[in-house]
Amino acid sequence: MNKFTFLLFCLLITSFSFAQNKKITLEELWGGAFNTEQLRGLRSMNDGQHYTILQTNSSGTTSSIAKYAYENQQKTATLVSSSLTENIPYFTSYAFSKDESKVLLATSLEAIYRRSKKGIYYVYDLVSKEITQVAKDAIQEPTLSPNGEKVAYVLNNDLFVMDIASGTSTQVTTDGETNAIINGVTDWVYEEEFSFVRAFEWNADGSFIAFLRFDERKVPEFSMDVYGSGLYPTPHKFKYPKAGEANAEVALKLYELSTGAITEIGLENAYYIPRMQWKKNRAALSVQTMNRLQNHLTMYTVNAINKEVTVLHEETDAAYVDVTDDLTFLEDDSFIWTSEKDGFNHIYLHNKDGSLRSQLTKGNWEVTRYYGYDVKKKKIFYQGTENGSINRDVYSISRKGKNKKRLTNKEGTNAAAFSTNFTYFINTFSNSTTPPMYTLHNASNGDKVTDIIDNAAVLSKVSGYEISQKEFSTIAINGYDLNMWMMKPVNFDASKKYPLLLFQYSGPGSQQVSNRWMGTRDYWHQILASEGYIIACVDGRGTGLKGRDFKKLTYKELGKYEVEDQIAVGKKLSTLPFIDEDRTGIWGWSYGGFMSTNCILKGNDTFEMAIAVAPVTSWAFYDTVYTERYMRTPHENPSGYDDN
Repeated sequence: MNKFTFLLFCLLITSFSFAQNKKITLEELWGGAFNTEQLRGLRSMNDGQHYTILQTNSSGTTSSIAKYAYENQQKTATLVSSSLTENIPYFTSYAFSKDESKVLLATSLEAIYRRSKKGIYYVYDLVSKEITQVAKDAIQEPTLSPNGEKVAYVLNNDLFVMDIASGTSTQVTTDGETNAIINGVTDWVYEEEFSFVRAFEWNADGSFIAFLRFDERKVPEFSMDVYGSGLYPTPHKFKYPKAGEANAEVALKLYELSTGAITEIGLENAYYIPRMQWKKNRAALSVQTMNRLQNHLTMYTVNAINKEVTVLHEETDAAYVDVTDDLTFLEDDSFIWTSEKDGFNHIYLHNKDGSLRSQLTKGNWEVTRYYGYDVKKKKIFYQGTENGSINRDVYSISRKGKNKKRLTNKEGTNAAAFSTNFTYFINTFSNSTTPPMYTLHNASNGDKVTDIIDNAAVLSKVSGYEISQKEFSTIAINGYDLNMWMMKPVNFDASKKYPLLLFQYSGPGSQQVSNRWMGTRDYWHQILASEGYIIACVDGRGTGLKGRDFKKLTYKELGKYEVEDQIAVGKKLSTLPFIDEDRTGIWGWSYGGFMSTNCILKGNDTFEMAIAVAPVTSWAFYDTVYTERYMRTPHENPSGYDDN
């Protein structure tokens, strides 16, 4: 940040403490008036010295992939452009082949569910400048083979492989059927609760594809009306497994490209298969399975040649085991893995036979993101909460668990995107008074190399409005010190009485009290504060980043302890001299709506009003994976379902 920008930053932060005449409007909020600049589609290139980003014009009609040098932030090339390259339409995402000679471009995307989409895709050859359409129809999850010669994709619930040179596609499976059989992509509940869509993986040399097959014929069907531009809604039917009902039967299959053979792999304890990835060895596939209660995770190694299956590692928990993507296999087949086994989420190194070699991070704090492993320097990079559960910092540590180094030094939320060779990282920093700032850093010591984006324009804009600061603190409730923030009107007068509105989400492992820049809900809260409301938010029992026991205390009792905490918060804050105890409300969305509903029903002596957006009204109506993870089934835990 240059001296002028720094001075502007200081002046604007200071100005936040003074009342402004201008108030944020709903039209400005939903019109994107306070959107921040960001690096879209950031990818580090193989050389570790360059990165690419997706650039689009303001009208959303042209797009390009721009290549930049890390060291000096100079643009070195435009690799692809819909406005400059013939026959390339406007695209909204991209993916390189392993050798970066080809790029897969996504166009005309249509959303299916929360994460899934279908669209028209093209492969652009950066050397020959030729462009090839992958399929004439809208497809799902196209993925280039490691050698860049083929593309695997899903069409109408079947898996296909296209040879780019000839343009011909081979249909791998033939039994795909809507609301019956799905090959290569997940069913609705896997997508929603295990957070992935693509259910196939190329091995290292492109000779095998591992994929999942979902048989959802026994899953009960749900119907809903979809409203569009027409006079009448369109009925939409899909498989929705409610708590205690049948899930899809999932099977792991291996497809060998040279022979066309498909082999089903038998796995024990495989009620769910939430993760799989190939090891560096072309024949070794790592697969994670879970039982229905999700308290026993098994990691298998499958030999693609002889189809032998061995157990590599197991994780159990009295409540549940979280599924993550925190897994790296090293050059000697040992692996890095995160676990809550000591009470907090930390990084562990296991030998190639699965036995524990060492715990690499320790302490009463959480590893919140695992970034990767530097093979040359034998360093692990991660994000953690060692500087307080509402903050995030970036760290490195050796493979022996020594020489831990904090690579970021500003209090707030720091998130890193590392170069391929772990020479650099682009840090995105924000806190409650600072919009996202993108800076380039040396990964060995964290030293800043240069600024990239400072979002000073957003900071300048909001300084012209009534902006109330979040006051962070803790509040003692039911034997715990809970994280809290409070927003008061800019012209706050302690001698007056103000209505209080609590905001919360409260779901398992979640966090709303965090030191980061404002989101959409924060701006809405600013509107309320400008109208004379005090807004407060408290993360109660069951929320995240305070250890395994704090998070899993609500197991089998969703809504019991969380509601007790929010009612107690409402009572305690209502005793403050500047709070009008007769004007106390609570609101939330989804799980937060479930909470606000229960709070007004069970705490109507505390709350005078509640807003419940998209609330869960009965856990018996919610999906299997989410609900049973925290509540077991209605048959096993009837009181948990009935009382909450």
